[in-house]
Formats: sequence, structure tokens, C-alpha cells
Amino acid sequence: MPRTGLHGIAPLVLLLVTGLWPACAPTRPPTLIDLTHDFSRETVYWPNNKHFQWEKTDWGTTPAGYWYASANFSASEHGGTHIDAPIHFGRDRRTVDQIPLERLTGPAIVIDVRSQCAANPDYELTAADLLAWESIYGRIQADALVLMYSGWGQRWPDPPRYLGSETPDDPRTLHFPGFSREAAEFLVTQRSVRGVGIDTASIDPGRSRDFPAHRVLNGADVYALENVAALEQLPPKGATVWSLPIKIKGGTGGPVRIVAVLP
Repeated sequence: MPRTGLHGIAPLVLLLVTGLWPACAPTRPPTLIDLTHDFSRETVYWPNNKHFQWEKTDWGTTPAGYWYASANFSASEHGGTHIDAPIHFGRDRRTVDQIPLERLTGPAIVIDVRSQCAANPDYELTAADLLAWESIYGRIQADALVLMYSGWGQRWPDPPRYLGSETPDDPRTLHFPGFSREAAEFLVTQRSVRGVGIDTASIDPGRSRDFPAHRVLNGADVYALENVAALEQLPPKGATVWSLPIKIKGGTGGPVRIVAVLP
């Protein structure tokens, strides 16, 4: 090591010259974004599905002098921030416990259609919307998670506003945006995505009666994430998303903790 009158300068110069400094410098921790709504009595569920229930069974200091807390919870598989396993609308497709971990994490893209949805609460994402996104950001890669950003998350958790109906317990009266059949078919046949997600109560628009987006996507073994939170915090591309559901054996879906890692 060469001698220097300034202690420590020579080793630093050597690191810079050899290119080792970036590897030795402290790394910035990744930025994590929680895309999950809390589960509570206010959580929005699909009409006529069992809502989230939570009750304390033990809560306090025991006779032995230590603290102990425990509670019970129950709910439908389909409510709050949750996953629709492919079997939900796809006969003989994967249940929630059968989805491989590598399918539950990977690159995510965000399709921002807030302006269209603000003008039309029944708006359906189209293949043209997807192609318009690609004209700016490049081709949607295989195994991507495609998230539709409608802006509906700002209405959470007010059922009449979020579900678009003054009678939110009646599924025949709902109005909110979703994926079109055309967009679902494009993502399955032309882009081979691993999953889709949306910041509304369903990937099909609220007024749908036969759920074509569910049938197309689940039928192709593609899962769906519904009631996704905080999409306004994600970039159009570059984020990595982890979607880890409760592992219900044979489940058609279930609550999911969704976390995005920003680039």
C-alpha cells in the first residue's frame, strides 16, 4: 500500500480506481409500499358475503401476572384486499394453496385509466388502453402482474360510493370500473400475464352479470387481486410486487398482503 501524508486517503483512492467503492458503499434500503387495506368491521365485501368478524377471547393480565391477548376472526374468502384463485371461475384450475410462489411475485405494471373512469363509472379497460400504455413504456412482459388503476380506492371504505350504489347489498345495482373481456383475452393470449389486479371490488365491472373477465383469466389459470390499495404510489413500470395470500387448502381465494418494492 503506498504511503500518504493523509491517513486513509490512499485506500479510498485504490477502491475508487479499482471500481470496488460501489460494492463497499452502504446500500439504501428498498422502498416498500403496502397495497393492502386493513381488515376490520368497515372492510367492504361482495354483497351477501360474510363480512369480516373479529372478537377478543383473551385480553389482559393473567392471574400469574403476565400479559396475554388472543382473538377469533372469520370472513368470506372474497372481500377486502384478496386474491381470486383460478378455481374461482375456472373449473379444475388451481386453488389458492396450489399457486406457486414464483407466480405470486414478480414485475408489475400499472395502467392508469382514472380519467376514463371519472367520466364513466362503468368503464371497461380495453385492449386499446393496453396498447397505448405499451406505446409509451414498451411491451408488457410475459409473467407480469397487470394492475388497473381506476382511482376507486379513494372511495374506500364507503360502500355506497365504492360499490356505486345506494343499495350496496344488491349486486344487481352496482357500478364501478373493471376489465373488458377483450382486455382479458388480450392479456391471456397475447401477453401471457401471471395475474391481474384492480382497486375496485371486482375485475369485472360492477354492472356485469356473467363475469367474462373472471372466466377468461381464471380459465387460463391466471389469478386476480381485488380491492388493491395505494396504486397511486406505484410507477407505471419497474415495481416488483409480492402477493402472499392466506394458504387455505382448497380455497377459492382469501385475504392477501400485497407489498410493492419500488425500483
